[in-house]
Amino acid sequence: MAKGARAMTGSAQRDYAATKLWLHQSLKRLAGASPDRAPSIISEVFSADASCFVAHPINELEGAPEIERKLWGPLKQAFPDLERTDTMMVAGEFGGKMMIACLGSYNGTFERDWLGIPASFKATSIRYGEVYHVENHRIARAWMLIDVLDVMRQADVWLLPPSLGAEGIWPAPGGVSGLELDRHDEAGGQASLDLVLRMHKGLLSFDGQDLRTMSHAQYWSQNFCWYGPSGIGATRGLKGFEAHHQIPFLSAFPDRKGGQHYVRISEGLHVVTGGWPSVTATHSGSGFLGMPATGRAVGMRVMDFYRCEGGLIVENWVPLDILHLLLQMGFDVFERLAHLRGNPRRTLLDSRGQD
Repeated sequence: MAKGARAMTGSAQRDYAATKLWLHQSLKRLAGASPDRAPSIISEVFSADASCFVAHPINELEGAPEIERKLWGPLKQAFPDLERTDTMMVAGEFGGKMMIACLGSYNGTFERDWLGIPASFKATSIRYGEVYHVENHRIARAWMLIDVLDVMRQADVWLLPPSLGAEGIWPAPGGVSGLELDRHDEAGGQASLDLVLRMHKGLLSFDGQDLRTMSHAQYWSQNFCWYGPSGIGATRGLKGFEAHHQIPFLSAFPDRKGGQHYVRISEGLHVVTGGWPSVTATHSGSGFLGMPATGRAVGMRVMDFYRCEGGLIVENWVPLDILHLLLQMGFDVFERLAHLRGNPRRTLLDSRGQD
């Protein structure tokens, strides 16, 4: 429950639980549907004028027909045996809206090229963080951070320097299950949210020079796991987090500002925040993702899924649109991929039609 939200009545809690179950079943049905069945399911699940904000290069979609044509149609063609596995679902109210956040993966065999990525004909896991604004059992707005770069990695198409953290499949939450579909557990949610927001405040206390000026470490467990997106990778404990992610990130973006959220919800021991963008910064230093400083302003599409335990944060999954961030830093991964696959640019005009 977000700060300032009213305690829910029993009927409201039942409505949240019922909506979580409906969303879980509907999205699982959509993922498993044949390409010819997907449009009708989309029309059942999404409002006709729904907006969908998806990771680069899909980006912003308007209306159910475009959502089918640019997202679900190509995805189902590429992965005909697609299945969906949710590992965490959190429901809550934010900005007066019912919001439901999902963490998990789509799994299937990569049989046809997708987004210019060559088919590997191998089993592929497509991890996601998704947030849905639901009204009357219809999705009115969706944010979907699909880790497209990780699909490239699994297809043996890697155009970046090696990740500093560990790459691989994200594990499901430990401890108490993150998938409570038959109830809405408000108990402890506010305490978990308060913990995460105190940690956020500690992160932003950085003076731009010395990590010791940050007061966030006290809110993490000793061996916490931080699961970053492909390109960054996973870390363990404060030393691993600092070495593999925080120092390269802060060196590149010392003026970053966070907390620009469209969602901030909690349920039991789990918390979800996200923004489009959530973090804004100037790319004024080198080292992050192997990129030299560009001096460009960037906005980062980020979600954070947290699991708390014993008054500390023990796990943090971080869907982040790395490919969109790289594009803002001057590196178009898809343009380079197209070149390497025999379709180079043959004009000095870039993809936006500018010199």
